[in-house]
Amino acid sequence: MEKIFSVGKTAKIVGMTAETLRHYDREGLVRPCKTDRLTGYRYYSEKEIVALTAVKALKQMDLSLAEIKQILSLGDVGNIIGFLKKAEESADRKIDEINDVKRHIARARRYYEGILKQRERGGSIFEKYFEKRTILLSQKPIKPELDTLHDYHRHYFAQVGGLKDKFSFTDEAGVYVKDGAERMFAVCERYCDAKGLIILPEGEYLCADCTGDECDETLRAVSELAAEKYAAKPDFAVKMVVVTGILQWDYQIQLYVGPPPLGVKRVLHT
Repeated sequence: MEKIFSVGKTAKIVGMTAETLRHYDREGLVRPCKTDRLTGYRYYSEKEIVALTAVKALKQMDLSLAEIKQILSLGDVGNIIGFLKKAEESADRKIDEINDVKRHIARARRYYEGILKQRERGGSIFEKYFEKRTILLSQKPIKPELDTLHDYHRHYFAQVGGLKDKFSFTDEAGVYVKDGAERMFAVCERYCDAKGLIILPEGEYLCADCTGDECDETLRAVSELAAEKYAAKPDFAVKMVVVTGILQWDYQIQLYVGPPPLGVKRVLHT
């Protein structure tokens, strides 16, 4: 015996409203398989549920109901499959766009959380512990700009070429400074041996937030404090990019000063 569902139940299954189902019925797009003569109640079978799911997918391609009705009426299964594949690809693109927006929101949130924590600390230079990080330096002399920060992962995947399936990256970017040279980098989540890989050691870093115009001055101030308080003269520095909005970003200077003493994390105020 064929299983049938009420309008309300069908609407829940396919993620539509009951009124939408009634509208599709009036338009002759997807009609119920049965209507009770006495009560007027409509019922749908699994066949109609599949058709409604297809309609929902095709609407993701911004097709009109008239166009969708024509596609379904053709009865060409191969044609319907082709359209559904395109609808699936369209949905994947929208998911990617939403995830990208979410990453920008998360970056902005982390930035303002950092400002709040810094205010609570009461100082402009502070100490922060980082676990070991593996970064991939850009082989081209690019720097953080609007066009390089947007979808910058693509640059690094292109750089590793045939090894791209062995790499994945976080949403963090920065500039690695050593011997007067600067290279933009991405932070690796997953990686294999490749040209440009650098290990940032685990331990304590002196940090300070600044704008792009303040980077050089802030780095000098952090370096002077590192030498004074820790007798530390690191051979590299990190300028982490901190996205503050869709078209804006600042930096956080990070200077390695050594492993944490007995796991204690110190906070400096200057």
